[in-house]
Amino acid sequence: MIFIQKIRSKLQAIVLSLLFTAIGFNAISQNNSYEIYALKFASLKFKFPVTMFAMGSTSKDSVQPCYMVYLLKGNNGKNILVDAGFTETPPIYNMAAFNYVRPDEMLKKINVDPASITDIILTHPHWDHIGGIDLFPNAMLWMQEQDFNYFVGTAWQKGGDSSGFSGKDVIKIIQKNIARQLTLVKGDSVEIMPGIRVFTGSKHTYESQYVLVGAGNDKVIIASDNSWLYYNLVNLLPIPLTFDTNAYLQNLKRMRAMVKNVDLILPGHDPLVFSKFSKVTEDVVKIK
Repeated sequence: MIFIQKIRSKLQAIVLSLLFTAIGFNAISQNNSYEIYALKFASLKFKFPVTMFAMGSTSKDSVQPCYMVYLLKGNNGKNILVDAGFTETPPIYNMAAFNYVRPDEMLKKINVDPASITDIILTHPHWDHIGGIDLFPNAMLWMQEQDFNYFVGTAWQKGGDSSGFSGKDVIKIIQKNIARQLTLVKGDSVEIMPGIRVFTGSKHTYESQYVLVGAGNDKVIIASDNSWLYYNLVNLLPIPLTFDTNAYLQNLKRMRAMVKNVDLILPGHDPLVFSKFSKVTEDVVKIK
């Protein structure tokens, strides 16, 4: 009888522990929700055929690519950017080809001080996503460790691939690391901050990542270049710029399975983002 009572007490303790854990998890999820904004800071002045953005596409449509950063305004005091945009183009590009407003100036349009940005989640180190990190002096950067190592090292070695990278950005990220303003993330499905989880696998760069964010009762994925356009997501067609085409395709499928509505998977260069969601001011929409 005493033995049975001990077993019953242990079971009750386990159930209570699981209950309190679940309550705690829900409280964290509810107490760490984010308003999500898309800010278009640049766009090309001409259009490209969709077939350039989606392997295997037979579409006759064209698209005018845009460049954006995402702002996550937390009820926990966090102001987080996903990617940092750019301040200059590599030599092979011409700045005159862009309609452009500096990313920090875009934040001011919605009364956000660039100095108040607490964190920047870098999805990958291509020039148009990492070049603006020095505009936000107080931000902690978050980047996949393997992506960082490839970017600052292997990419520039014989046999490496530095396509889309800028040597100036390598110096910038190393300086941030020396200043202890860089946190290296290790692997897939990692909660880096309450309510924010990052995933890898698309291989757009060596270890690019995308971001799952809690926004009220919804989950939103900031795919960045892990899907260039909604067209990639809807038609499950990978982009041509990836280390592993099949891995990219599998992660398009994976992202679609994570959210209720494909519109809540936010691509890296699609102007449709700015017609699908509520306008805040010119070139700024609120996602959730």
